[in-house]
Amino acid sequence: MTVKIRLVFMVFLLLGAFYFTFFHEDKKEAAERIKDTEELSEVETSAHTVKVVLKRTYLDGEVSEEVVQETIWSMEDFWAQYEQWDLVDMNEERIVFQQEVDDISPLLKTNGFFGISDKGVLSIFNGKPGHSEIIQSFFQIDVKKLESKKHEELVKGIPVKSKQEYQAVIESFKPYSRDGSRLQ
Repeated sequence: MTVKIRLVFMVFLLLGAFYFTFFHEDKKEAAERIKDTEELSEVETSAHTVKVVLKRTYLDGEVSEEVVQETIWSMEDFWAQYEQWDLVDMNEERIVFQQEVDDISPLLKTNGFFGISDKGVLSIFNGKPGHSEIIQSFFQIDVKKLESKKHEELVKGIPVKSKQEYQAVIESFKPYSRDGSRLQ
């Protein structure tokens, strides 16, 4: 039974108890019954534990995933806590949220280097260019137009430490792109 269905069921239970008590019992007995029903419903609905999956998608295409256990005491508080996130999937045991982050990924900040691939494509590598894995590719560079200093920088690797550096490097190499094409 999902959390929403449980809440709807509890509301109907409370309304039914309220109706029954005011039309079939005296007010003192009715008040006690409603209080008991409310306490029971609070205990039943207040301690629902779910796995929350938080997916973050960064400018460089990297996706990180964080999994946390949450005990939901109040649905209103729970939804308020994740109001900056987009709901992707939900069932009784698991809720998946996604968020686009206007920044480069932590991986890129710690180990990302701009470089040029064997095919002349401006790319970001996980480590220095050469034997490292390509994380993201951008556009083909016309190596003949490229100044030797800029070519050397790409061969050695240009570290990426911030979103501003990321954007600046891409912009600085756009004039050297072949046919203005982008791979991404």
